[in-house]
Amino acid sequence: MTRPFACVVNLGCRVNRVESDRITSDLVGAGFSLVDQDEADIIVINTCAVTGEAESKTRKAVRHALGLPREPIVVVTGCVVNLHPNELTDLSPRVIAQPSKIDVARTAADAAGLPARTVNLDEGHDLADLLGRSRLGVKVQDGCNNRCSYCIVWKARGPERSVPVASVLEQVRRAERAGIPEVVLTGVNLGAYDGIDASDSHVEIDELLDIILEQTDIPQVRLSSLEPMDVHDRLIDAMVAGGERVAPFLHLPLQSGCTATLERMNRPYTDEQYEAMVDRIRTKLPNAAISCDIIAGFPGETDEEFAESRALCERVGFSRMHVFRYSARPGTPAATAPGQVAPEVMAARSSELRHVAENTSQADARARIGSCETAVLEFGNRGTLGSFHRVIVDDAGTDRTGQLVRVKITGMDDRGLLHASMGESDL
Repeated sequence: MTRPFACVVNLGCRVNRVESDRITSDLVGAGFSLVDQDEADIIVINTCAVTGEAESKTRKAVRHALGLPREPIVVVTGCVVNLHPNELTDLSPRVIAQPSKIDVARTAADAAGLPARTVNLDEGHDLADLLGRSRLGVKVQDGCNNRCSYCIVWKARGPERSVPVASVLEQVRRAERAGIPEVVLTGVNLGAYDGIDASDSHVEIDELLDIILEQTDIPQVRLSSLEPMDVHDRLIDAMVAGGERVAPFLHLPLQSGCTATLERMNRPYTDEQYEAMVDRIRTKLPNAAISCDIIAGFPGETDEEFAESRALCERVGFSRMHVFRYSARPGTPAATAPGQVAPEVMAARSSELRHVAENTSQADARARIGSCETAVLEFGNRGTLGSFHRVIVDDAGTDRTGQLVRVKITGMDDRGLLHASMGESDL
């Protein structure tokens, strides 16, 4: 029987990306060949509902898939499906909603008429070749118990729940067997990890990091996004103890650098607490790169509040900033809050923040010249440092793709891209 063609379209957050990788692997295990959208018989769309704009992009992606010449079946999953699947299934009889991501491959196989088979993720394909990257996300947690006033993820994802330690270790070892040098621990609210180990004891995120480093040989572990209130001294100490096997990078969503705005967002920290946390991190991990998410034009944000937020970003000196204009999400308190900011004001503020982001990112990169870091090589001699800056390793050659190497940062070109040379010894 000819293998049917499938394609996975990912929309949204880092967790969605990890889930889409798993779906991709499952589809191959179920008997599909992976192709571009134009050639696919089955298109899987992992949807996003974080903002009204994100939902609009989801509907656009489904309509685009439905309009392709091969008239594919479209299997939709993810947050929009969990909130209101009829918005998508009503678009066409060829749209199938599957709220359970672990059942997507089976749903696709049934739709394609594939015979029942056991999906074995370790047979028939190599993860590194299949996903085309040298880094694998490991989902260890899902759901969120926070109630940020602009966010509906807690409804779409449900309450917090954690993957058992044994299952996390198996995912890491799977990456290890495939020769992938770096895993990224990922979750909707990663810092809320509370998994169960073999003795039925509860394990927090710092303990999970320790266990992974002790019980696997994965060369490097990276932590994905962590809420600021979940970054405690035990976690920082665990990162320090991990040495070069832990990427010196933390993504800590700020959302606003003004306490008054944070209160309206229902974020459980102040600007002073955030800044103090960053100081603690840099005291113990001086080479740590810190990135953030920040929203421009949240309802009620005055010129003075925005100035406070911008000033905090400049003081912290983020290695990168993901700047978002506020986008009202229907069903959230912020969407109907007073003081909605005019679009042109949001645009001007986001432009200012992007200018700050460019300056602080280049300053953080420039400060690394002369130091040594690890780098995962992803495209010949191009790769990503532990600090998550992009780098060109000038003397790496072309046969190092997929390797973790020690490099010395030698300079930065006029594009802001760091250059490095091979260190004294590889890892």
